[in-house]
Amino acid sequence: MATAEVGTPARPGVSAEAPARRRKRRRLLGGGLVVVVGGVVLAVTALIGDDGKPATRAGDGTTLEAVRQGPLSSQVSQSGTLSYSAGADGTPYSVVGRASGTYTWVPAAGTLIDCGETLYKVGEKPVILICGSTPAYRDLAQGDDGKDVRALNRTLVNEGYADKSALDPDSNYFGAGTAEALEKLQDKRGADVTGRLNLGQAVFLPGPLRISKVMVENGTGAGSGRPIMEASSNRREVTVKLDASQQSEVKKGDQAQITLPDNRITSGVVSRIGTVATSSGKADSDSGSATIPVYVTLKHPKDAGDLEQAPVQVQITTDGVKNALIVPVTALIGQAGGGYAVEAAVGDRGQTRIVPVTLGLFDDANGRVQVSGALSADDRVVVPST
Repeated sequence: MATAEVGTPARPGVSAEAPARRRKRRRLLGGGLVVVVGGVVLAVTALIGDDGKPATRAGDGTTLEAVRQGPLSSQVSQSGTLSYSAGADGTPYSVVGRASGTYTWVPAAGTLIDCGETLYKVGEKPVILICGSTPAYRDLAQGDDGKDVRALNRTLVNEGYADKSALDPDSNYFGAGTAEALEKLQDKRGADVTGRLNLGQAVFLPGPLRISKVMVENGTGAGSGRPIMEASSNRREVTVKLDASQQSEVKKGDQAQITLPDNRITSGVVSRIGTVATSSGKADSDSGSATIPVYVTLKHPKDAGDLEQAPVQVQITTDGVKNALIVPVTALIGQAGGGYAVEAAVGDRGQTRIVPVTLGLFDDANGRVQVSGALSADDRVVVPST
């Protein structure tokens, strides 16, 4: 049999101008078709139809599977790592010390520090965590204005040291209400009650924090500008290294299903997607080994318990249709002149007919595909029995 050329099927979300992606999904091998779905190579016999007339399938090793009708989701399945979220680029936050003296208390790795709590102590004086993205760079007192003041106001209100009626948490201004609330915080934490915040008395970082690494010890000298700890947030997060060729398929807000190491399943949502691709670094690697980091936030963090750096399996739902005719990808056969078909059973005497089909949505994770053509639900199509 002559080798048939196979056309490019329409597939939602991927344009016809994406040959690299398509070349990975299928290629001719001898007289047959190779379809790559979810990283699995599926060899499919290339048959030529007789204008829909019944034909008898040659060879053993096949079975019949019913055409299903119903909802279909397009999913990307990848392995991932469960940990705690950190900076936007995935690296830990760096805690930089500004106070001078001697460390008299530092937290152990794994300690959770909430906004407004003591992060560490120098000379028995607390250094307080203020939750904000602008790092500490100056003394703060009444009359000051800026993003760092807004972070201070928000922390004071959120932690109960002032009511919103007395202090606007979105205000950039350090007023009398800020000073009064700050005095309450300083008194509770055992700091000098001054109503002002000198450089070195607080660390500004997005929080709350989970301490991941401590580089100093009690009794050692504290010096200004030295990194003393690394931290992450206390939010549970899964990092997935997505094949760069699938980047256009996944978007922020996509729903995800995470299978934990003990086979329990919990749900999540894609919270952010990296923009820099990295490769495996192997000499024989090609563009197919490049990956993009995708971050999935758990909807129910308690499901993860105390697991950290734990391997998990992630299925991200990227698209869906409510009512589709669905067949296994292994039922697809290539046609002469391009396009695809399935081999459908006719009666109960082992005869079959070749039915041209148009492809729609792919479910890569489960090896299913949406088709349209002269098929109906409960028709039976030929698939390999393995």
